[in-house]
Amino acid sequence: MDGQMYIPTYQDMLDAHERIKPHIRRTPIRTSDYLNELTGAELFFKCENFQEPGAFKVRGAANAVFGLDDEQAKKGVATHSSGNHASCLSYAAMLRGIPCNVVMPKTAPQAKKDTVRRYGGNITECEPSTSSREATFARVQEATGGDFVHPYNDPRVIAGQGTCAKEMMEQTDGVDIAMAPIGGGGMVSGTCLTLSTLAPEVQIIAAEPEQADDAMRSFKAGYIIADDAPQTIADGLLVPLKERTWHFVSNHVTDILTASDAEIIEAMKLTWKHLRIVMEPSSAVPLATILKNKERFAGKRVGVIITGGNVDLDRLPWTL
Repeated sequence: MDGQMYIPTYQDMLDAHERIKPHIRRTPIRTSDYLNELTGAELFFKCENFQEPGAFKVRGAANAVFGLDDEQAKKGVATHSSGNHASCLSYAAMLRGIPCNVVMPKTAPQAKKDTVRRYGGNITECEPSTSSREATFARVQEATGGDFVHPYNDPRVIAGQGTCAKEMMEQTDGVDIAMAPIGGGGMVSGTCLTLSTLAPEVQIIAAEPEQADDAMRSFKAGYIIADDAPQTIADGLLVPLKERTWHFVSNHVTDILTASDAEIIEAMKLTWKHLRIVMEPSSAVPLATILKNKERFAGKRVGVIITGGNVDLDRLPWTL
């Protein structure tokens, strides 16, 4: 499938929705009068942190794993990931009873490594850079022969992530703006895939940390700019766009907004306090950018995808 640049379609998303339904949760929407008042917008938070492995990535992972034929499945799956894709792919592989090999940066949060191992994933550690990650992965895949499920630049993964926006539209009676954090762009691409057909009038705005703003710079430049090893509190957003996600971002995203680490931490605290849910720093970036650009969102209905809730409780960002 990867030999050619296959771009997933709306039908692929609908097929994914049926395929993964038995294996994932239809996550709830949460609202907060306080946060609506604070931002001047009507915010609808889609709580993907309530998925069993704690992140939206179980959608794409389950679509890839349960889409394999039996012959391919015997060799299992393999990937590289800073955490959530690794744990979600391990979880989906566990449900299907097949092996999962994962390359993770040695700096990945311990909580995320523990989750991968709990679901039976085998971890090989690498240096915290894109180049080290890809080189280490090439060795692991050669040794295992597992089907490579890329964390985001995979049509099966993008189609799976697109099911989240479908649910969000059904649960909210529609929104004016859909927002998600952007790293490699899997969730944003899935959102573009779904909404460009289902509700093309909805603006799609991506949110990114200032200290890892390569997607925003790519968006402005008109071509992919990739940073090798950015550093930010939002550890799930350290990877660059790839060809497939760039296709969706460049064609369908309205804007990419950024927030500083301090603003991200403040937004994370606000959601813990007023939505009363656990979210990781990467998930707080959209709210941080809304608070920073209130005039842009005032009076609008905004769907905000909370992408994950896997945090190391012994290393909360405001205690470091």
